[in-house]
Amino acid sequence: MFIGVATDLVEMRRDERGCHDCTQQLPRGIFRPLDRRMSADSALPRSVEAGAWKPLQVIAVGLCFLLNMLDGADLLVMSFVAPVLSDEWAIAPQDLGVIFSASLAGMACGCLFIAPLADRFGRRPLIICALAVVAVAMVISSQVHSVEAMILARFVVGLGVGTIGVTMTAMASEFAPPRYQDFAVGFVQAGWPFGSIITAFLTVSLLPDHGWRTVLLAIGALSLGLLVIALALMPESIDFLLRRQPTKALDRANRLRARLGHEPLGALPSKPEAASRTSLLRLFDDGRLRSGVILWIAVALGYFVLYFVINWIPELTTRAGLPLDQAIYAGATYNLGAFLGTSLMGWLAVRFALPRVIALFFFAAAVAMLIFGNLSMPLVLTLLAALAVGVTVQGGFNGFWALSARFYPTEIRSTGIGWSMGVGRIGAVLGPLVGGYLVGTDLPVGTVFIIFAVPAVIAGLLALLVIIPEKRA
Repeated sequence: MFIGVATDLVEMRRDERGCHDCTQQLPRGIFRPLDRRMSADSALPRSVEAGAWKPLQVIAVGLCFLLNMLDGADLLVMSFVAPVLSDEWAIAPQDLGVIFSASLAGMACGCLFIAPLADRFGRRPLIICALAVVAVAMVISSQVHSVEAMILARFVVGLGVGTIGVTMTAMASEFAPPRYQDFAVGFVQAGWPFGSIITAFLTVSLLPDHGWRTVLLAIGALSLGLLVIALALMPESIDFLLRRQPTKALDRANRLRARLGHEPLGALPSKPEAASRTSLLRLFDDGRLRSGVILWIAVALGYFVLYFVINWIPELTTRAGLPLDQAIYAGATYNLGAFLGTSLMGWLAVRFALPRVIALFFFAAAVAMLIFGNLSMPLVLTLLAALAVGVTVQGGFNGFWALSARFYPTEIRSTGIGWSMGVGRIGAVLGPLVGGYLVGTDLPVGTVFIIFAVPAVIAGLLALLVIIPEKRA
């Protein structure tokens, strides 16, 4: 089946010449390959357009990977300590779902209301501020003594994580050569499950002897360490500097251009009229209304499935009879699959039409979830099934980040990604809540997974309907 679908994927066209005056348009259609050319007024250096990676680009994308890796640890550590925390505080499944959803609600607010500020004030300052908020909130969450205080701390963690996730996606997309923009976004998103894998093993090593508070405190300390690194190394987007033109934009852009091996600019280019406004209505300009709404719904359904899976796999596997350490390893195996799936998504996005790849992953995710939840298997096969769920669910969902970065132009990219992911996080909030309700009603684990396989299929179908607007010179 996979061979038949793969051969039917449309090979993506690439423009490796870096020319600015190409006007050839790709044919319209649901399965049209993504256009990989920069817009005619692109301010990025020509070597970036030609596909050559420079050390500055590697540093920028690498830092975004580390940020997302730690974001994964900050957010998902709660799912690993949840069994111990729920026993210690006698938390009902419904209340545990509220704790899970608190950080997701914070992420939605960060995406919708804070991340768009990156289009006005810059990518770097917003990332730095959000990372500081996350680090402090993580330390505080390790010291609370009530469910209400934990919910508040987790909400603040989510605010920072949501802001960072959107802003670093825009940063990675703008620093990567056009041919590798989807790959860069996919690579950055792979940091999330990779950080979750490390968190799982950190939890296993610290939780038995030191308790869940030490685990949360350790993650907070790592966040503070990364804050220092980001302060020293994180650059600002050249495209943002030349489009938005903040104070000393020319000097800052020329310093970055020098690191890319290019001659300095004598003067700033004409400031685009659109750069002076970031109205939400602009998200629907240039034929983006229909596909934009479809994209938002698909993201919401994807989030609904994703956050049910990542939050409830350890808890559901313990309810199915696995010891706690093996349940945590099942969660780690899922995240290993998520890392592999996200990396595979980034690799395929360089070669094939992204909407179809996303759909393929979600269709496979539905099958993997049905197998994981409904078949009684030995531990090894259970872990392999968790791996398959991670590859397909997380890999398919993270394709939406790359699709959103492609869908919105540079001047409104953070706003566009923020709103597509922010509105979509309605599904992220509902996923754990619905999961908690279903688990609380004592439904069989297999039935719960059957219910969540349906929105996975619908998300894949909707991805096929998203059409990237034609680039305009």
